[in-house]
Amino acid sequence: MATDKQRERTIMLIDGQSFYASVEKAAHPEYRDKPVAVGDPERRSGIILAACPIAKARGVTTAERVGEAIAKCSDLIVIRPRMQTYITVSLLITEIYESFTDLVEPYSIDEQFLDVTGSLFSRGDAEYLAHQIQTKVLLSTGVWSRVGVGPSKILAKMATDNFAKKRPDGIFKLNDGNVETDLWPLPVEQMFMVGSKMTHHFWRMGLRTIGDIARLDLGDFKRKMRREMGKQSDIQAEYYWQTARGIDPSPVVTSVRGALKSISHGKALRASLYRKLADIEVVLLELVVEVCRRARRLGKQGRVVSVGAVETDGERTLSFGRQITLPHATSLTHEMAVAVRQLFAQHWRGMPVSRLFISLTQLSDDDTYQLTLFEDRTTVYNLERATDSIKDRFGDAAIMRASSLLESGVARERAAQIGGHYR
Repeated sequence: MATDKQRERTIMLIDGQSFYASVEKAAHPEYRDKPVAVGDPERRSGIILAACPIAKARGVTTAERVGEAIAKCSDLIVIRPRMQTYITVSLLITEIYESFTDLVEPYSIDEQFLDVTGSLFSRGDAEYLAHQIQTKVLLSTGVWSRVGVGPSKILAKMATDNFAKKRPDGIFKLNDGNVETDLWPLPVEQMFMVGSKMTHHFWRMGLRTIGDIARLDLGDFKRKMRREMGKQSDIQAEYYWQTARGIDPSPVVTSVRGALKSISHGKALRASLYRKLADIEVVLLELVVEVCRRARRLGKQGRVVSVGAVETDGERTLSFGRQITLPHATSLTHEMAVAVRQLFAQHWRGMPVSRLFISLTQLSDDDTYQLTLFEDRTTVYNLERATDSIKDRFGDAAIMRASSLLESGVARERAAQIGGHYR
């Protein structure tokens, strides 16, 4: 059960219903009463990223193929995703939340934690405040929100996922008064962070509901976990036992970023198109360009370069990851590119490549850097920063290397996307 300290807090987890699809329906009032999904309409093999409630009622599900969704719902309107728009709306929603409390923690693009403990004194009870927030977000963005309320982040999250999403008013509160009657009877797979594999472990232990775990003494639960999963399961046992009871002392924090340890970039590829070293090297260089640009934007340079790749010939799939330490830290494209090409050429087995990944680690600030006798590194840094400025102002495609114009290049297509999806 929640502790006295947790009982003093009021935490909300607010989720935007069918977020991408809701943003699109708000932008297209003519689709209000029609089934809408977000995906690439030109790629039947692509996946559905989001579906509105009308589409879901007709059997359309997130992550299924576009072609399968259309087969279920012939009048489905599939809209190409606009990731920059969704990010902008998400940031606007964050600003709305911040008008109610200064303790807002983004959990994902469509979910955020709010600690509203201090807001209740002037704004009424939690349910009334949740309704105010829902109304303001809906009027500002067209997105309907579901709100889970609890004395801890874990209870607020489970209140949203298991109850608020199923209620017409989209609001549900879990606390000491109803956790046993409402939460504990639920199937164990509906507990936060319990996937299919862990569900089967719990079933084999005879633990079918969340309450089956919560009612156990912690020592008894640990012994069951050890018999099922081995001697190293104590930490997992304590986590799941506390989750079942709603125990979570973690605060809502406005930033969750720790110290930056690496800068990386990867790309999934159609293996049939990347059989030759010359074609693969085009993509490797594009990845280097992006990693170095990110490093300079963050004021960082690194000394350890890593390369990873997945190879497949249709029957076998092999992978490798290797790293090399440079003589001095860098965020210059040509210096990192030499190391990346060398590592890849040494360890590539010659099969078609389906994924490439590079990273820069052992980071340091770039306010000081090593000078050399045979190259004016200051001039090169200034040139690359000037290139960065052009891209920042006019877009990634404003200036790029000639090799990216080859058929094997992916930078032009990537420039029109965010996170692998269209802007």
